[in-house]
Amino acid sequence: MNKILLIIQREYLSRVRKKSFILMTIIGPILLAGIMITPVYLALKKPDKQKIEVIDDSFLFKGLIPDAKNIHFDYPEIQLEVAKMGFYDTDYDAILFIPHNVLDGKGAVTIIYKSQVPNAMEEYIRSTISKMMYDVILAKNKIDIDVIHAAETSSKVQVILLEQKENGKNRKTLTDVNYGIGFGAGFLIYFFIIFFGVQVMRGVMEEKTSRIVEVILSSVKPFQLMMGKIVGIALVGLTQFLLWVILTLTINSVAGATILNDMEIKQVQQKEEVLRVGADLDFKKMGEEKTKDTGAMALINDLKEIDIAGIVLYFIFYFLGGYLMYAALYAAVGAAIDNEADTQQFVMPITIPLLFAFVIGQYAVQNPNTSISVWFSLIPFTSPVVMMMRLPFGVPPWQLAISMTLLVVAFLFTTWIAGRVYRTGILMYGKKASWKELGKWLFYKG
Repeated sequence: MNKILLIIQREYLSRVRKKSFILMTIIGPILLAGIMITPVYLALKKPDKQKIEVIDDSFLFKGLIPDAKNIHFDYPEIQLEVAKMGFYDTDYDAILFIPHNVLDGKGAVTIIYKSQVPNAMEEYIRSTISKMMYDVILAKNKIDIDVIHAAETSSKVQVILLEQKENGKNRKTLTDVNYGIGFGAGFLIYFFIIFFGVQVMRGVMEEKTSRIVEVILSSVKPFQLMMGKIVGIALVGLTQFLLWVILTLTINSVAGATILNDMEIKQVQQKEEVLRVGADLDFKKMGEEKTKDTGAMALINDLKEIDIAGIVLYFIFYFLGGYLMYAALYAAVGAAIDNEADTQQFVMPITIPLLFAFVIGQYAVQNPNTSISVWFSLIPFTSPVVMMMRLPFGVPPWQLAISMTLLVVAFLFTTWIAGRVYRTGILMYGKKASWKELGKWLFYKG
C-alpha cells in the first residue's frame, strides 16, 4: 500500500508542476468566465442612441410611435425623395417610410439606413408598426381593441412535481435550468474521462518505450504501478476541476462587483422590452401596469430551487467511478502497444461506449424518465454520463443505488482485467499485440 501511495504522489506532483497544467488551470477559468460574463455584459451595455426620421404618407402613425430607451422618432414635414437626397447631411441613422397604401397590403414599410441598423432596432420597428396596424384595422372595423388585448393576454404556466410522500410536498420543476445543469455535467464527465484517460495511456506508453518501467518494476508490482498511475492522474483531474470552479466563481464575483454593477440595472430588461413592444396607443400605460423580474434575478431564484451540493457530490462520484473504470482500460492499452500508430484498434472499442453515452445523454435530458434513459443510466459503461444528465430532473433512489453499485462492480472487474493485461504487456516488446493475444494474457499464471 505504501508503494501505491508513493506512485500516486509521484504521478500527482510531476503533473501538477508541469507548465501545461498551470497554464490550463489559469486559462480554463478565464475562458469559462468569459463565456458566462460576455453575453451578460453585451446585454447590459447601453447601446448608442438611434435617431429615426419618419415619413408617414398614410398619416396614421404620425407622433404615435413610442420612443424606446435607445430609439427616438422625428416626424419632419418632408417628402421621401428630398429626405433621401439630404440623408447623409443629417444626424439621422435611418429613414422610416410608411406608404399611403400600407393598410391595403400593397405598400411595404421601408427602413433606409446609412449603415447596418442593430437587429434590436429593426425588430422594434417591425413589431411596433405591425401592432399599430393591427389596432388600426380593428378600430376601422369597429372591433373593441380592449377585448382583443384581454383575449391575447398570455398566461404563465408553472410546472409542479408532487413528491410521493405522506405529506405530499410540492417542488417547482425548472426545465431549462435542469437541462443546462444536466447537459453541462454530463459533457464535463464525458470530456474529463477521455482527456485524462488518454493521459494515462500515453503515460504508460512513454514509460514502456523509454524502458524506465523496467527499473520501476524491480521495486513494485505491475498492478501497484498501474493503480498508482490511475489514481494519481485522477487526483490531478479533480484538482484541476476544483481550481477551475473556485477561480471561475472568483472571476465572476469580481466582474459582478465591478464591471456589471457599473451599468444601469434597468438595462437588464432591454431585450424583453424590445420583443414586448405592444406599441398601440396605450403602450405607455401597459408598460407601467406590467412588471417583470429580470432574467438575471429569475435565474438566481431558480438556482435556489436546485440541490447544487447533491449534484456536485454525485458529479464527483460518477466522475471518479467512470474515470477509474475507463482509465484502467486505457492503461491496459498503453501497456499492450509500443507506439501510438497501433492505438486505434484498441482505443476505438473504449471510446464508442462513451460516444454512445453522450448521444443517449442528449436524449435523456429531453426525456429523462423513458425506459431508454433509465436503462442506459444503469449500465456502467454509459451511466456516468447519462445519469448525470438525468439527475437534475429527479431520479428515484433505487435507480441511483443500482447505478452506483453496478459502476463500482464494473470498476473492480475492469481493473482486474486491465491488471492481467498490464502485467504481461508492460514488459512485452517487439511483438504487435492482437485481440487474441490479449485474451491469452488474461489467463497467464504467475
